[in-house]
Amino acid sequence: MKYLPLNPAIFIKNRKRFVSSMLPNSIAVFVSNDEWPSNGDALHGFKQNSDLFWLSGIVQEDSMVVLYPDCPDPKYREVLVLVRPNELKEKWDGKRLRALEATAISGIKKIVWLDSLDALLQGWIHLADTIYLDSNENDRKASLVRSREYRFIDEMKQTYPLHQYQRAAKIMKELRGIKSKEEIEVIQQAIDITENTFRRLLKFIKPGVAEYEIEAEIWHSFLSQRATGPAYGSIIASGDNARTLHYVSNNGVCKDGELILMDFGAEYGGYNADLTRTIPVNGKFSARQKTVYNACLHLHNYAKKILKPGISIIDYTEKVGEEATQQFIKIGLLTKSDVKNENPENRAYRKYLYHGISHHLGIDVHDLGTRTAPIKAGMLFTIEPGIYIEEEQMGIRIENNVWITKNGSIDLMKNIPITVEEIESIMKSKK
Repeated sequence: MKYLPLNPAIFIKNRKRFVSSMLPNSIAVFVSNDEWPSNGDALHGFKQNSDLFWLSGIVQEDSMVVLYPDCPDPKYREVLVLVRPNELKEKWDGKRLRALEATAISGIKKIVWLDSLDALLQGWIHLADTIYLDSNENDRKASLVRSREYRFIDEMKQTYPLHQYQRAAKIMKELRGIKSKEEIEVIQQAIDITENTFRRLLKFIKPGVAEYEIEAEIWHSFLSQRATGPAYGSIIASGDNARTLHYVSNNGVCKDGELILMDFGAEYGGYNADLTRTIPVNGKFSARQKTVYNACLHLHNYAKKILKPGISIIDYTEKVGEEATQQFIKIGLLTKSDVKNENPENRAYRKYLYHGISHHLGIDVHDLGTRTAPIKAGMLFTIEPGIYIEEEQMGIRIENNVWITKNGSIDLMKNIPITVEEIESIMKSKK
């Protein structure tokens, strides 16, 4: 890993939170992700199972976490399972964790090697009444591939058919949605890296620069600050490309007079930042660009004002839609007649703002959390309204990351330039 060691208290507290939600005399088993094949004999870069990472901080393949708080033998109440270091394999693929190193990362004292697990696990399972197994229950999941945790579920149910089984994911959805202070500290580091990178881009971008050159600057800046890399594929969309929400070609050339929408964020310590800014390629917003940008910024600030504990994402999105309607009338995108005659199932403002306003953020960019229940203090959200105008070949989006508190929210990106005046001032001083 490139990042500096994290505070193991993050993972110790996370395990305590999970264990406190388990039924009496139950055991929970979490497995790591597969190593996914690419082409030929190549593998994709390994990405750890988010739930296992949340519990342990371990990013090594073929690892497991076993939690059995009522185990009669106290030393096996929490166990980290690792691949036994192999000298020959390490010559090819690099060093694997030793027991003391894994304990320092995770705070788990009992390390069991994978090749000696089966006999131990059988004994624990025979003592337990209930088995918690993990599954990917992210609402946006779209993969048809049967991944490792589902194959493990099949294996366990075949081997131990008479036990009660529970969904670990149901607990995880509740717990991971609420970020601890220690988790926010790591996310703030990812955000600070992202801020430094954005400030660098403000002085780099000019007419004639290619989108991929900007993406290269992002990679360079992230890695030089110990980030793992981008949290997701960076969107560097100049001109009309900005109307494509997940534009990732990044092969256009930035032209004088255009805007460029940049949606990117660093991954640091397993946690993610998610920033969007839209800036003028030549350093100066035109009058019309400024008008639309300030309308989007108004929506951003309005959304931040109303995103508080107690409101649901559904009601929140509806309120932002009402405000968007008024802003779009004000800047000439809609008429009162358009609104009066709108289809309630496809409201008029949706022509220019056709995505959600916020999503949970954390270990996953689209992190676990409620979409229907009231928002709670401790949740972390993006706030990212946009305005996309086909007739003007213009797309603007403004996104910050906000931690919900008991009485409101804390904008973790409050120091990142966001107003027209801030952006123009920095771009003007690039030399």
